[in-house]
Amino acid sequence: MSELHKFLFDGLPVRGMIVRLTDAWTEILSRRAANTESGNYTPAVRELLGEMAAAGVLMQSNIKFQGALIFQIQGDGPVKLAVAEVQSDLSLRATATIPGAVTEEMISLSSLVNVNGHGRCAITLDPKTRLPGQQPYQGIVPLNGGHGQKLEKLSDVLEQYMRHSEQLDTTLVLAANDEVAAGLLIQRMPVKGEANLESAQGADAEADRMDANEDYNRISTLAASLTRDELLTLDVDTILRRLFWEEKLLRFVPQQGEDGPRFACTCSRERVSSMLRGLGEEEVLDVIAERGMVEVGCEFCGKQYRYDSVDAAQLFTDREKQPPGSSNIQ
Repeated sequence: MSELHKFLFDGLPVRGMIVRLTDAWTEILSRRAANTESGNYTPAVRELLGEMAAAGVLMQSNIKFQGALIFQIQGDGPVKLAVAEVQSDLSLRATATIPGAVTEEMISLSSLVNVNGHGRCAITLDPKTRLPGQQPYQGIVPLNGGHGQKLEKLSDVLEQYMRHSEQLDTTLVLAANDEVAAGLLIQRMPVKGEANLESAQGADAEADRMDANEDYNRISTLAASLTRDELLTLDVDTILRRLFWEEKLLRFVPQQGEDGPRFACTCSRERVSSMLRGLGEEEVLDVIAERGMVEVGCEFCGKQYRYDSVDAAQLFTDREKQPPGSSNIQ
């Protein structure tokens, strides 16, 4: 069962989380493999998308936000777009658009997405309930480092995002295979609050900063020593014991099952019907005349929605019967 573990380092300004996606991740892969048009992802794409799904859960659970966190990687490689979406209840879905051919040699982030150095990472926070005029918040960073060099690890991109967009020192270890997508996050928290530090007397404030950085740097170094195989094969208790056996951890109740990470898709026949109405009756009927039906597939879950001539007539008849001011389910 997929699980999320949160913990604090007692007396230190450092927090951490570990996520292990098992059934949630294999559900995403099995649905993609069952799609007769697209087929399964290649191993390199599966690894990238799995790391994105794990990272998305870590980022969503790290903020107090009611809505969707949408994590996108976009570029000019054979993988044009990869998306992981995690709701505030930790339900998640993920997909990738792959117009090009992915060969066995393409295992790095740059070869998959950032071939010409113009790739971007975008984190979007879309509120569940928007106020009038409110727009989703979006932060964007390049898939390149500070000196223009291509970043080859997704964790490096996200650490850069957290430093630039959130001003938080963060260490990430990510890994994925066909059975598990997992991640470890370590983050430094402000000591006494950043505002207090800024207004404190110079020597005391500087001492607090140095102590905080020393604690974080030590724990960050330990976290970074975690290997890919260890993250994918060891249980959470073993990982924490091996890495931080000299530290006192305060652990929260693990989140799993209905309270933890799990696969879910927000597509519905109502949404597809609304989209078809937007296309217009003439265009929908033209497609049905040519192909016998309209078929729309969800890129995330693979579910197929089919409409024949009777369904189409019902779509537009229902719209005409709606009283003024009514609206369709979105």
